[in-house]
Amino acid sequence: MYGAGDVRVEDVADAKLHEPTDAVVRVVLACVCGSDLHPYRSMAATDDGVPMGHEFLGIVEEVGREVTGLAPGDFVVSPFAVSDNTCAFCREGFHTACVHGGWYGAGGIGGAQAEAVRVPQAAGTLVKIPGDVDEALWPSLLTLSDVYLTGYHAAHMGRVAPGSTVTVIGDGAVGLSAVLASKQLGAERIILMGRHTDRTDLGRDFGATDVVAERGDEGVSKVLELTGGEGSHIVLEAVGHMPAYEQAYGIVRPGGIISRVGVPQYEEAPVGFGSLFGKNATLTGGPAPVRAYIEQALPDVLDGRIDPGRVFDRTVDLDHVADAYQAMDSRQALKVVVRP
Repeated sequence: MYGAGDVRVEDVADAKLHEPTDAVVRVVLACVCGSDLHPYRSMAATDDGVPMGHEFLGIVEEVGREVTGLAPGDFVVSPFAVSDNTCAFCREGFHTACVHGGWYGAGGIGGAQAEAVRVPQAAGTLVKIPGDVDEALWPSLLTLSDVYLTGYHAAHMGRVAPGSTVTVIGDGAVGLSAVLASKQLGAERIILMGRHTDRTDLGRDFGATDVVAERGDEGVSKVLELTGGEGSHIVLEAVGHMPAYEQAYGIVRPGGIISRVGVPQYEEAPVGFGSLFGKNATLTGGPAPVRAYIEQALPDVLDGRIDPGRVFDRTVDLDHVADAYQAMDSRQALKVVVRP
């Protein structure tokens, strides 16, 4: 990406090992993330360009001499963040804070919207997918690299449990994933705030019991009406813009939890008496440490208990990845698979 709206496909140097803890993985399935749209809409022009993509499935082609547990030919899923899986923060389940971690597309690490990618800290980052896997399951497995488990992280940090009333703000792929995760965690009522019927219909399939199309004060009033004026035990904010945050603190009930996983496009947010303090509300959430959840979620996908890959509604090849960005930016597509 060379700037807002400027995505190019170029030949670059082949991925290769730099450190003995690296692996090189041939990408078989990648995608465009909703968070990729933030720079697509606002990134300042650059002469060098930024490699893009952080969600992928692939085949290990080469491993460094210090990599354990992986071998060429292994089919793997990668979290969107690199981690060693052994530091204090990783052991506590917050791999996105790993002391040896990093991000695809930054710090000299290539992007995953590519034919191959170098994976630092490969033994800690990559998760081997066991057995022969039907290709029909690949899209759902791909969601374990980010989107489904980001939605799960929102629900987990929000402490969704049986009997909860949950409101999800945002009908993008992460919001819909948060609906599915909340259903898996036993939420009794799931209110989805979104206005695109093709998306909210999928949200109903994933477990939403109510849909609120209204926004702002009108949307807050509607959720309060649905909850008998009490508000929602848990609010999962999957957008990242200030109006969504304002809706969140407007509908959370006293003593409730707001869990944010939409990457905030603002630096400051109200936390005073009229927002969080007066309600004794808890604010949580952040970059999802999906590495902490992959092994737990794998059997649910492999055995067909969940099908989070339904959030993908279009496929392009790598040469047409710019079309994927345009389609998602214009809301012609929910989330686009990229096949190298």
